Amino acid sequence: MAESISTKYLLSKGIDQFFKDVYNAYKFVTRFFKEAFHPPFHLIEIINQCYEIGVKSLPLITLTGFIIGIVFTQQSRPSLSEFGATSWLPSLVSIAIVRALGALVTALICAGKVGSSIGAELGSMRVTEQIEAMEVSAINPFKYLVVTRVIATTISVPILGLYCAFVALLGSYVSVHSLESTSFVSFFTNGFATITFLDVFSSLLKAIVFGFTIGIVGTYKGYNAVKGTWGVGRAANQAVVLAMFLVFIEEVVIVQMANWIRYY
Repeated sequence: MAESISTKYLLSKGIDQFFKDVYNAYKFVTRFFKEAFHPPFHLIEIINQCYEIGVKSLPLITLTGFIIGIVFTQQSRPSLSEFGATSWLPSLVSIAIVRALGALVTALICAGKVGSSIGAELGSMRVTEQIEAMEVSAINPFKYLVVTRVIATTISVPILGLYCAFVALLGSYVSVHSLESTSFVSFFTNGFATITFLDVFSSLLKAIVFGFTIGIVGTYKGYNAVKGTWGVGRAANQAVVLAMFLVFIEEVVIVQMANWIRYY
């Protein structure tokens, strides 16, 4: 009997905490939109965060995108060869990378690299009371720390996504050229022949949404970190896990919307 009561209590407490977290996240996002459109805008800090998020992620994005292009091409070739359709390889790779892989892979990399970094950085500032010190100094820490980073991720991730798609296509070209001596112009002409404006637009929209999500989740977890250094590690871990989970959910939703527009 006592065990049953304890289980019900824990379940009820867990449900209450879930809805409390949802409400706090709603207030956090609402506050962001209120602060984002009112001066000061801290443009220098936004540019600095774009450099930290975008430029410093280029080596990892470049390596990952190039390898994805090569691997996907090599994995697809045997299946197309069975039907004598290897000439469709550039089109297949272009559709896969532009529609899905470019934006998604970039978002997952940024969720792990950038999301954890933001969560740990703001979490450290929270537990060491640096955020409270900024408030005492008449600086709005939310605008300076949160708004700038969310705007930076929203700007940087789409750019990185387009760059990742280009590098992946370049890797695919290298793989195709090594076996068939296909020219650079011919490969990209055939590849982009099947790409439509809707494909590019939906991919760009996904990347923007992914960037905003990564920034919001990372700053929310870090800004609300508690319980000392343990809380910093927990905030960084939760920022990565939750950002990746939301990225997959948003991927499914936006793909369904794009397919609905494409076919109806």
